[in-house]
Amino acid sequence: MIYEAHETAVIDEGAQIGAGSRIWHFAHICGGARIGEGCSFGQNTMVADGVTIGSNVKVQNGVSIYSGTEVEDDVFLGPSCVLTNVTNPRSQVRRHALYEQTLIKLGATIGANATIVCGVTIGRYAFVAAGAVVAHDIPDYGLVVGVPGRLQGWMSRHGHRLTDPDDDGIMICPESSYRYREESGALCCLDLDEEEPLPPELSEGRQNYHHFKKEFLP
Repeated sequence: MIYEAHETAVIDEGAQIGAGSRIWHFAHICGGARIGEGCSFGQNTMVADGVTIGSNVKVQNGVSIYSGTEVEDDVFLGPSCVLTNVTNPRSQVRRHALYEQTLIKLGATIGANATIVCGVTIGRYAFVAAGAVVAHDIPDYGLVVGVPGRLQGWMSRHGHRLTDPDDDGIMICPESSYRYREESGALCCLDLDEEEPLPPELSEGRQNYHHFKKEFLP
């Protein structure tokens, strides 16, 4: 076995799970699921048939990933966040062939207890705050807060809110010092291509968020 699974986890025959992935207590991976390398699935998680999950994805306790969902590499799904696959469910109406597609792109974060209404795309490195309800697409690096979820700004690849653009519109991440700029309503990183992995020296956090919040935010 190239992955680790707790004895209480249920792994259905046919499930594809990449090397180094870990599956914890009472998780259920259905036979039609495809999971990449180095992923982690917490207690009471479920991955349904037809779901594709990339590598280095962290799925926290109590998350169910239903058919119709695609999760790219490096995504974080916070505790008890909710993913759906039918906008107008009725017990009396079968819609198994009508699941709506949800795409969570590279490096995105979904906060604890957030709800993602199906049929949306969550952009690369987007950040959905805890408890938010998302019913619309989110652009790359977008920060969405509240009920209903609204775009409130931008988050860096390291998970810091970007503020105070200079005269050239450049905003700097306080942790990585990477520069970001909004162009035509979209944010891009000027120092590292979005598809490139972080260099090793920037892949290990050295200060908790409250340090940066106190130092850099009003």
